[in-house]
Amino acid sequence: MNRRTGVRLLWAVLAGAAADLAGLGLIAAAAWLITRAAQQPPLAALSVAIVATRAFATGKGVFRYTERLTGHDVALRAQAGTRERLYEALIPPQQPRHGGADLLSRMVDDTEAVQDLLVRCLLPAAAAAVAGLAAVVAGLTLLPVAALVLVAGLVLAGVLLPAGTAAAARRWSARIAPARAALAGRVADLVHGSADLAAYGADDAALARALAADEELAALERRQARVHAAALAGGVLVQVLTVVAVVLLAQGAGVGSVGTAVLALTSLVAFEPVLPLAAAGERLAGILAALRRLREARSTPPAVTEPAAPAPKPEAPLTVEIDDLVVRHTPRHGETATPGRDGEAAARPALDGVSLRLTPGKRVAVVGPSGAGKSTLLAALMRLVEPESGAIRVNGVDLGELSGDDVRTLMTGLTQDPYVFRTTVRDNLRLAGPDADDERLLRAVRDARLDAWVERTGWDAELGEDATTVSGGQLQRLALARALLYDPPVLLLDEPAEALDEETADRLMADLLDVTRHRTTLLVTHRLKGLESVDEIVVLDEGRVIQRGRHDDLVSAPGYYRDLWESEALTRA
Repeated sequence: MNRRTGVRLLWAVLAGAAADLAGLGLIAAAAWLITRAAQQPPLAALSVAIVATRAFATGKGVFRYTERLTGHDVALRAQAGTRERLYEALIPPQQPRHGGADLLSRMVDDTEAVQDLLVRCLLPAAAAAVAGLAAVVAGLTLLPVAALVLVAGLVLAGVLLPAGTAAAARRWSARIAPARAALAGRVADLVHGSADLAAYGADDAALARALAADEELAALERRQARVHAAALAGGVLVQVLTVVAVVLLAQGAGVGSVGTAVLALTSLVAFEPVLPLAAAGERLAGILAALRRLREARSTPPAVTEPAAPAPKPEAPLTVEIDDLVVRHTPRHGETATPGRDGEAAARPALDGVSLRLTPGKRVAVVGPSGAGKSTLLAALMRLVEPESGAIRVNGVDLGELSGDDVRTLMTGLTQDPYVFRTTVRDNLRLAGPDADDERLLRAVRDARLDAWVERTGWDAELGEDATTVSGGQLQRLALARALLYDPPVLLLDEPAEALDEETADRLMADLLDVTRHRTTLLVTHRLKGLESVDEIVVLDEGRVIQRGRHDDLVSAPGYYRDLWESEALTRA
C-alpha cells in the first residue's frame, strides 16, 4: 500500500468514526432534549440541545457519505491493484497448475476479498472501537458501574462473538472458494462444450456433475448463512441484555429520568457499529482463504526464467540450431508423476535428445503420433517451456539469454488452442498487424482459404467470445491468417489443417506450402500429402527423433513414415 492510499484509508477511518460519534451524540442529545422538555423548562435551557441535535444529524449524514465515498475508493483501488499484480504474475508463461475456470474464479471472486477486507472488516472495526470508547466515556460521567456493564457487553458483542464466528467459519470457509471454482469449471464445460457433449451423448452426465457441484456449493453457503444468522441474533441478544442491565442500574442508583434515558439510548446506539462485527468475523475467514488462493496463484513459478540482462535481439535472417534438446513437463497441480525406474516418480521427457537445424528459407515438417512431442518442440522454440538440458541457439545466441518477448517476435505463428476475442473479424486479424490495410488483410485470409467465409460474414461481423460463433476449422484458419499476417522471421505452424474436411485441408496445405516457399518454416502436421516440397521431414515418437530425411527417402525405407503414408493413401482411395 503506497502513502497516498494510506492517507485515503486514514480519512475513511476518521470519517467513519466521526459518523458513528455523530450518531451517538445525536441520540444522547435527543434523549436529553425529549426527557428535559417533558419537565417544561424555559426554552433557553433547551437551545443548546436543539442546536446540537441538528448539528449531529447533519454531521452524521455528511461524515457517513464521506466515509462511504473514501472507503470504497480505497477498496476499489486496492482491488484493482491486486488484480493488476495477479495479471502481471500470470503474464510470464507459468507451469500449468490451475485450469482456466479456476484462474477466472481467482481473478473475479477472490480479488473481491480485498475490497471486503477493507469495507466489511477494517473500517467497521475501527469505527466501532471509536464509538464504543466514546459511549463508555459518556457512561463513566453519569454512572461508572453502568459503564462497566456497557464495556462487558461491547467486548462480548464486538470481540468474543466475532472471534467465535471466525473460528466456526474457518473450519469450512476454505472449501467455498474451491467449490465455486469447481462449479465455474463445470458451467464453462457445459457452455463451451455443449455441442461436443450432445454429439457424444454426455450432456446428461455433464449436467449432473454441474448440479452436484452446485448443490455442494449451496450446502456450504447455507451453513455460512446459518452462522451469519446466529451471529446476528447473538449480538442483538447481548445488546438487549446490556441495555436492560444499564436501565436497572440507573434506576437503582437514582440517576433520574433524564440520566436514565441518556444512558439507555447511548448504550443502545453504541451497539449499532458493533453488531456488524460478528458477521465481519465470519466473513474474515472466507477473505483469508481467498487471499491465500491469490498468494498461491501469484507464487506459481514461471515455466521459464527470464535473464537478468537479456542479450540483444538477433537480426534476420535467422539460423536456429536445436542441439540434443530435453524437455520434461511438470505435472499439473494435483497430479502425480508417472513412476520411473528405481520406483521414483519421474515424468517421461516430452522431448528426449532432439536436434534440428533451421537455416534461412528452409522448411522442415515434423510428424508423428499424438503425444510425440511436436507441440512441445514449438513451445520450446517460443520459450514457453524451460529445457532440462540441451540448447537452442538463434544466430549463435542461446535462447535462454534472450527475453521471452523478443523470442516470440522472432519465432511464432499458429499454436494449439488459438483464441479470438469478442470483436470484429478485422480487429481479431489486426492483433497481428495493427497497421495492416484491407489489402494485406485480404491477402492473409486468401492464403488461409478463409476469403469466402469473410465475404459472406463481412469484415465487421462480430465474433463470439472464445470462438463460440465459428467452427473449429474457421477458428484454425482465422488463426493461420493472423500468423501469416504477422510474418515472423521463423514461422511456426501447429496443425494448420486441423478440423477441416479432406478436400479443404488438401487445398489449404497446397496453398500454405506455396506461400511459405523460401520462408523459414517449421510445420507440425499429421497430414503427409504435399510434404514432397519441404526440405526436411523429422519423425518424432515419444519425444525422440526416429526418422529424418526427405519425403522420397522416407517413403522408400521401412518405418513409421512409410506406414503412415500407405495408411493415408489407402484412406484416400
